[in-house]
Amino acid sequence: MEKDSTNKRVNKKTNKKNNNVKKKKVKNKNMTKENNIKTKPKKKKRWKKVLLIILLILLILGGIFAYRVYKNGGGLSGLLATAVGHNENTKKNLGEFKCLVLGISTDEKGALLTDTIMVASYNPNTQKATLLSIPRDTYTGKNPKRATSNDKINSVYSRHEDPQDVLDEVNEITGLDLKYYIIVKTEGFIKLVDAIGGVTFNVPIDMDYDDTSQDLHIHLKAGEQLLDGDKAEQLVRFRHNNDGSSYPEEYGDNDTGRMRTQRDFIMAVIKQTAKVENIFKLGQILDVAKENVITNIDFNVAKDYIPYAVEFNTENLLTATLPGENTNNNTAGTWIFVCDEEETEALVQELFYDRDIIEEQTDGNITSNETNTTSNTISSTTSKSKSDIKIEVLNGSGVSKNLQLAVNALKGAGYNVSRTGETNTTSKTVIMDKKSVGDTTLKNIKEALDEGQIEYSESSSSKVDVVIIIGKDYNN
Repeated sequence: MEKDSTNKRVNKKTNKKNNNVKKKKVKNKNMTKENNIKTKPKKKKRWKKVLLIILLILLILGGIFAYRVYKNGGGLSGLLATAVGHNENTKKNLGEFKCLVLGISTDEKGALLTDTIMVASYNPNTQKATLLSIPRDTYTGKNPKRATSNDKINSVYSRHEDPQDVLDEVNEITGLDLKYYIIVKTEGFIKLVDAIGGVTFNVPIDMDYDDTSQDLHIHLKAGEQLLDGDKAEQLVRFRHNNDGSSYPEEYGDNDTGRMRTQRDFIMAVIKQTAKVENIFKLGQILDVAKENVITNIDFNVAKDYIPYAVEFNTENLLTATLPGENTNNNTAGTWIFVCDEEETEALVQELFYDRDIIEEQTDGNITSNETNTTSNTISSTTSKSKSDIKIEVLNGSGVSKNLQLAVNALKGAGYNVSRTGETNTTSKTVIMDKKSVGDTTLKNIKEALDEGQIEYSESSSSKVDVVIIIGKDYNN
């Protein structure tokens, strides 16, 4: 009995001890829970602070970026300029960019043909650009009396496939110091037009031509239409039809007409490429360029100009053709184009050097040379009065009354409209200087019509000083 009592006392103490341990554990457990409950809000508050700091940093960085975009001119141009690291002084320090542009195709024998030769320039500060066409038949030798087809500029590249050879010849002819070139293969041209969804363009005349040696087949109807890459190639390579007919004289026949069409189409391509929806196709466009364009333009050079070029307005594009004459007065009877050195020097000076300077106008006042801010060509100054200037007006608008409206507007401004007529339907009104009537006169004629792109198309055989083609855009 005594042993049982002792055991009971021991068990009682043990149970009491165990109960105390359990209570302690429960108490500790409860304390841990309380501590956990207390610490959770602290962690949430800490994360909130971190998020607020991150958001604040992002807002500050975004504000700085937005400010830099604003300082870089805003819009898409300012955005791209800021993205590539430009500041507000970058553009100011950029000069006019000039390069040679060649369009190359291949005939069935593998011979390289130079279909397009142009000098292009772009000034990011004035947002003005120039395209000077070099006729394919331009003579590059020393004695035109002994000229052969190998002396034409379009054969220079095919000799050694060296762009520098063409660059040297063009610099010799123009007096320019071009350092850059861009060679576009026909395949690349076709793919580019397809990549941007085609180009809407007003084909000036019916085109019907076949050349099996080049696997070239051109079959286009006149009128405004959406051209895919294949049709675009047909357009820019057309010179004449199978029956020998070509562009009308007032447009510029054969090679002159083709160069004009090429320049107009390039303007249309620029407009189409610059559309917002095509910005997202930049990767595809760059892939086409990588495979089909040969150039020595360094990426860092291109990077500096591209942000500002995206907002270029084609209304500020000046176009011109190298002045000279076609002749076959040589022992081989080969047709060549011989440029007029004096006129070429004067034209190049005005196109690439004098366009943005202050000059003295014929009335004696000093004004900024803002003449020809639309797609046009600069010509020399004349002292003819309005009544002495003979103007031919051709209706290409498709609306018969527009011809009389244009004539009335010109006569009302004091001009002598000596000839009128109808021509193929065209989208743009064009004012062509045939006799170097001068910038001031051309500008005044444009103001009288309230419409028109000015172009230089001098012709010694022309019976009028100015030819005006009224297009669909004419609405007087």
